[in-house]
Parts: sequence; structure tokens; C-alpha cells
Amino acid sequence: MKTKKQFGQHWLRNERVLDRIITAAKIDPTDRILEIGPGTGILTRRLVTVASAVVAVEIDRDLSALLVKKMGHLDNFLLLENDFLNLDVDSNLTAFPNFQQANKVVANIPYNITGPILEKLLGNIVHPAERPFDSIVLLVQKEVGERLFAKPSTKAFGALSIRVQYLADCELICPVPARDFSPPPKVDSAVIRLTPRQLNLKANNPKMLDNLVRLGFSTRRKMLRNNLQSAIDREALVELLVSLGIGAEIRAEDLSVEQWIQLSNLVAERNILIPIQSELH
Repeated sequence: MKTKKQFGQHWLRNERVLDRIITAAKIDPTDRILEIGPGTGILTRRLVTVASAVVAVEIDRDLSALLVKKMGHLDNFLLLENDFLNLDVDSNLTAFPNFQQANKVVANIPYNITGPILEKLLGNIVHPAERPFDSIVLLVQKEVGERLFAKPSTKAFGALSIRVQYLADCELICPVPARDFSPPPKVDSAVIRLTPRQLNLKANNPKMLDNLVRLGFSTRRKMLRNNLQSAIDREALVELLVSLGIGAEIRAEDLSVEQWIQLSNLVAERNILIPIQSELH
């Protein structure tokens, strides 16, 4: 099938990478899989052999016709022709009891909408997913993958790292070079696994945490006390940082997820926000 640029299509053609994806998903015969953007079905045809049900969401009408032709006869395969970002999957499955409530996601997603897809699957700091998936295995742009599983004090660690790691553990499964696709994209890729979970330490005010992270990373090279000075008095912030055992000259990328939560909770507890920033409440 000829690729369509508007859908960001690139066909994976490395069977070993497909093996790694299936292995990473740890699929057993009771699992119900959601696949986003099945394309020509190269991954789908493997999923249907190991899972009890596979719901595939495809926006491309021509590919949808191809998928129906290839796998429409299978009892454990259901295709929804729609834009995943605008689709309420659960409501579309009410008439198909065998396909309801997928517990895992396995997909090679379009790179240009990775952020919105991640938020739809995981939720966000303020509104986490009400019914988290057991695991999410995705083929993503390598640079984005590196940001998702990055550690503090590394170049890749940023606001996205914190927002995702607040909701899920992230692991790198394997890198995937551009040559493994047809046509090759301009960037390399990576297979990652997200395992939704709750941290032992929770944000008492998730909205405040989300806003502090946004402000903290607004100018990456500045010290945290400078980036947050529009919301918190610098002296008060330094006092909080010292109480947490954190240096006053620290930058946003040097704080772990847990330290961001601790800082947010202390700010909420002591109510030290500058009045003009009352929206942080």
C-alpha cells in the first residue's frame, strides 16, 4: 500500500522488531488488545494469534478496507474506522461484548500525534485515566521515547518525563533504526513499554503540581527559583528547597518526580503562592 503523508504512515518491515513488541506486551490468551493505527496489519496479524480479542482503530479508509479483507473473518478481530483522538472507544463497543474493556495497548502510533495519544491513554496529572491499562507498548520516535524514560539531571529529562512518570513506569525495549521502515522516516524510533501505576507519594493538589512543572521548565537553563519567582517568593522557595535537602541553585531537570511532588505539597501546605498566581490553586 502506498503511504499517505497526512497520516504519517511508515510501514515497519523488520520481523525481529515485531517479535520484540509482542514479547514486551506479555500477551496471554485472556488479554483484550487495543491497537491504534494498524496500517497494513503486519502487527495485527500477530496480535490476533495470541490475544482473545483485538480492537483496531484505523483512520485511513483504504487501509480499513484492506484490513477487513485480510482479517474481517476472524472472530477475535474488530475494526473501528475512525480517528482515535476523536473516538470514544468504549461507547462504540457496547454492541460487541467480546471486545469491551481492552486491558492492553499495542501499537505503532503516528509520531505527529504522540503527545495527544499518550494523554488519551494515560490521562494527565490532574485527571489520570479512570481505568488504567495493564500495559501500553508503543513504537514511538526515539527522541520522544528517550524523554519518557529519562532520569533526572539528564539532557532528555523534562516536563514530559515528569507528567508521564507520575502516571506510569516507562522502559526502553529496543531501538528501531529508520531503515527498518518503508519508506524510512527522517528519525530513528524505539519500542517502549508503559506500565500505569500510582506513586506511593501523591500530589495533594495535582493542578498545582502540573502548573509548577510547567513554570519550572519554562526556561530550561535558568535555576528553578528564577523560573518559579512569578508564583513563589524566591526566599520562601529557597527555604522549601533547603527543607527538602535540595540545593538553592538547582534547576528543574535535577528534581525527581518524587521531589516535585514533595515541593508541590509543601507549597500547598504553607500557602505561599504570590496572589497574582492564584490560578495555581
